[in-house]
Amino acid sequence: MNKTEQDIDIKKKEAIENTDTGLSLKETIEEQANEDEAPHSSDFTLRKVLGGDILTTQAIRRQIWVFLLITFFAIVYTANRYSVQKDLIEIDRLNKQLQDTKYKALSSSSNLTELCRESHVLEMLKNSNDSTLKIASQPPYIINVPDGK
Repeated sequence: MNKTEQDIDIKKKEAIENTDTGLSLKETIEEQANEDEAPHSSDFTLRKVLGGDILTTQAIRRQIWVFLLITFFAIVYTANRYSVQKDLIEIDRLNKQLQDTKYKALSSSSNLTELCRESHVLEMLKNSNDSTLKIASQPPYIINVPDGK
């Protein structure tokens, strides 16, 4: 006989004794119901918990959907965190690339400004003898055009 069958036999004997002592059937059933609701904390030992015996109890079986839900949320949380970390790495890479591009654009703009200066253009014209452009020796003339009224 296992433990539950022994418990049932003991309860039957107690019920018979209680009816013999004058307790009504209703009182006996209430007493047994209260005994069944008593916490079984003494049944939970470290050996049962670590050995996995606790997973076979009816209380755990009733909570299997809660465990599955917790597992599902843990998987979603882990996947979401991995995705966010991947996105952060991509953002850092793009920020570095943007900074490098800005530096190259600034350098190119500086070189272009240097090449477009009047003194640099005049020096290039002097060095190249094949150009027909010359530096003006006289200031420009202002031509006044009368209004056609």
